[in-house]
Amino acid sequence: MSNLVADIEETAAAHPDATAIGFQGQEFTYEQFWARAGQFAQALADAGVEPGDRVGLYLPNLPQYVTAFVGTLRAGAIVVPMNPQYKSREISHLLSDSGAKAVVGLADLVPQVKEVQDDTDVHTVVSVGGDADGATEFGAFLADDTLATVDREDDDVAVQPYTSGTTGQPKGVLLTHHNLAFDARASAEIHDGIDPDDKFLGVLPLFHIYGMTITMISTLFEGGSYWPLPAWDAEEALGLIESEGITHVHGVPAMFNDVVNTPGAEEYHLSSVEFANSGGSSLPIEVMQRFEEMFDVELFEGYGLTETSPVTHANRPGDRRPGSIGKTLPGMEAMIVDHEFRKLDPVPKGPVDDETELDDVVGELVINGPNVMQGYYGLPEANEEAFTEADGKRWFHTGDLGYHDEDGFFYVVDREKHMIVTGGYNVYPREVEELLFEHPDIADAAVVGIPDDRRGETVKAFVVPTPDAEATPEDIKQYCLTNLAEYKHPREVEFVEELPRTTTGKVQKFELRGE
Repeated sequence: MSNLVADIEETAAAHPDATAIGFQGQEFTYEQFWARAGQFAQALADAGVEPGDRVGLYLPNLPQYVTAFVGTLRAGAIVVPMNPQYKSREISHLLSDSGAKAVVGLADLVPQVKEVQDDTDVHTVVSVGGDADGATEFGAFLADDTLATVDREDDDVAVQPYTSGTTGQPKGVLLTHHNLAFDARASAEIHDGIDPDDKFLGVLPLFHIYGMTITMISTLFEGGSYWPLPAWDAEEALGLIESEGITHVHGVPAMFNDVVNTPGAEEYHLSSVEFANSGGSSLPIEVMQRFEEMFDVELFEGYGLTETSPVTHANRPGDRRPGSIGKTLPGMEAMIVDHEFRKLDPVPKGPVDDETELDDVVGELVINGPNVMQGYYGLPEANEEAFTEADGKRWFHTGDLGYHDEDGFFYVVDREKHMIVTGGYNVYPREVEELLFEHPDIADAAVVGIPDDRRGETVKAFVVPTPDAEATPEDIKQYCLTNLAEYKHPREVEFVEELPRTTTGKVQKFELRGE
């Protein structure tokens, strides 16, 4: 079989004059984009990068990222996405662990690469956005000729992203051409496919699997246009959606929460939006409802992980359930299992009410399907822990706790490692967080467990108040106590200016716990 960019090649041939990338008033056609990707591929080959070698991409969302990504795959090499917020200490692990031979980085970030280069196999550094010592500027790096697409098998690795590393060193995830191609196509079918008139907002960072697969690869597969934003800014994103007629908006809950809390946001017109989706972490129902009321645009929730390319579940137009991550995508399977890997029965219909004892229905979500990674790079013990063989199938342990209902909808209550055990009772932070988001004086919130001499752990809430908030921490505690079982209510409430988040909007709860 061939490299997954063969599909993009077909798209470029079928729609040469259609816009592939739009950026800051410029539009690049598929013909232009495909030619530059070929020049980049040829330049890699000229520099000694061979099929199967790794190439690090150390960039924000820019047209050069898309070109380098597709060009790397076209050369038969493997992309190693790198968070542009990482410093030299952090990228040192990614480069040395992956054995990357080349790095494409923002000019301002090249010094971070040079600082650790001697400890890695990197021999070629390319700069974007200007000249940098020890690097070749992107335009000058491009070859005069274009390289023909290098054939790769379906099960050859295409991309090696790294997990966020909140528990130990980040792990390299081996995603194949088929993993990514399958997930990109399956995800596009959620909203009846993509056509050349569709425009995707590219605000999700491309180093993250959600932005990479769903807003970039899916778009280029089908001939839509990708409109990247290098950094998240709610007003800039709203302005771009309105001015360019963006049709598809993908984001994380923190982004949609920022939007609904942006003064004057309701003045923007989002009538062009045909599909809006949230993923990356649990979407508070209150945020979903406020967004829909403000813009008259349905906001759907999906679910996935880096290890699953990423999407495994999604709510769909005409088939959604607020509070749920949706149903599995076609061709994928999911189960809820207990600690002995016994399948748990579904509830009649979710989400369950306050009278249901979650511990009776909640187990770990496990996934099987053609989107699931080969494994972690060079970590046999981690792979053994990540998978269970059962009934002739290979099931991936997500580490997420949830339940499912008889209609096929799944619900995630929290990460297993985030569950709080207080006085022998299990508390799922999302349940408390959902309540906090309903309070009119709360703009953002997160709940963690902290040490307690009597209970082992107790519940603490970190709250970002709205600008005109009048409630005190004691008011918030009483509000929770009125609406939740006594053992679930936060015994500590701390007001903060903002929550520590990753670039993709996930709350860094280990920081809140002081770890």
